[in-house]
Amino acid sequence: MPVVPHRFLFRFSFPVREVEQSGAQQPFLDLDKIAPLPDLGGLDAAVSFAALRAGWNEAGLGFRLTVSGKKMPVFVDASDPTESDGLQLWIDTRNTQSIHRASRFCHRFVFWPNPDKWGKATSKGGGVGVAGAQQLVIALAKEDAPMSRAALLRAVSRPIAGGYELDVWIPAECLQGYDRESNPVLGFYYAVRDAELGEQFLTVGREFPFDHDPSLWSTLELTK
Repeated sequence: MPVVPHRFLFRFSFPVREVEQSGAQQPFLDLDKIAPLPDLGGLDAAVSFAALRAGWNEAGLGFRLTVSGKKMPVFVDASDPTESDGLQLWIDTRNTQSIHRASRFCHRFVFWPNPDKWGKATSKGGGVGVAGAQQLVIALAKEDAPMSRAALLRAVSRPIAGGYELDVWIPAECLQGYDRESNPVLGFYYAVRDAELGEQFLTVGREFPFDHDPSLWSTLELTK
């Protein structure tokens, strides 16, 4: 393995389409026809087990995580969601990649499936159940992003063969400075944790301080 991961040598930018909210499952976005974000793991011979789709509209951001290849049940740590199977997102509404400490425009969220809520799968519902959602403080931040609207975060999950899907909705009210007209690009990072399969990162892993350093994040381009 190289001393410096290949993904560290590049700055990545991903176009993200405007998507309307699903009529059947509002406020979640209809991401069925949206391609996943590119899998960059191959640049460093990393094995990927998750795919992430993303969309936006004026009301907020939507994501869908698909995890496959599991043989064990989903793991949930009720006392610490960052240790549960699930998704963490970092979003900077100013895309200021020249700073090493987060500003008030930088946000950290964690979302996790809740198998206890899946219920019985049907032809209409597929066992969909409410999932966990929480906003977290970013360590060493110069200023903390507002957290007073975190209760508006939404997530649902559903079982699939060999894994699960997790739909996430982050309303604009939870994103300080979110305004596509004046700031059409966002700083962005994700990490997927799985007690069985390990961790998957957008680019660099935990050998770098991506959890609090926005200069290591990539970019989402909010396209029409």
